[in-house]
Amino acid sequence: MVKKKLILAVIAIGIIGNASAQIEKTTNQNQNKMTTEQVKKSSVGEWVSIAPEVRPSIAKDAGGGIKPFYLTRTFNYSADGKFTLVMINSADPYGKVPLVKIVLSGHTEWQGEHPIAPGAQKIHYIADVAYDITPLNQGFADVMNNFATTGYSKWAVGETQSILKKSFPPFGLTEGQIYGEYDLIYIDHGLMFWGARHVDGRSFEKEENHPDNLQIPMVRKD
Repeated sequence: MVKKKLILAVIAIGIIGNASAQIEKTTNQNQNKMTTEQVKKSSVGEWVSIAPEVRPSIAKDAGGGIKPFYLTRTFNYSADGKFTLVMINSADPYGKVPLVKIVLSGHTEWQGEHPIAPGAQKIHYIADVAYDITPLNQGFADVMNNFATTGYSKWAVGETQSILKKSFPPFGLTEGQIYGEYDLIYIDHGLMFWGARHVDGRSFEKEENHPDNLQIPMVRKD
């Protein structure tokens, strides 16, 4: 009986010690977390993907499963709150078969803390300066020539067209619409994290669709 009580006491001490360590860790994180202004300042510069990233799309395969798509990002942020995002979408997970280059440019609105991690910040990207599409693959250009013809020249590999404020059915954009996303930024150990796409493929175009997890990070370009 005494031995049993001793074992229980040791377990209890271990649990309390572990809980105390977690509380101390959380306290230190909260004390060291960056403010919105510090995150803004740390974001200035050019950031690039570590490797091709996978995200779920809203498209379904023949079996009803969610199709993935692959991309790399280059992100530029300036001290005045302007941004430029360049994405290369690929057909394969290694980025060997690029399909399209997408360039978005505009301004940002910072919306306060995000609960995903201490110092994470909500951010609204508004692409009101540029939204350019450049096919990098003939198959992609052919699809555009089937579904995005009104108001556009013939889509061709390597030729850029602006879809800013235009109807663009492949992306669900309507005439006059300015594209934007409600995302997040979290900077830690020299890495910039954004929000991970929802598992059902929903985008962040609506404020209620703010991400609730972290995407593979980008690193500052040398």
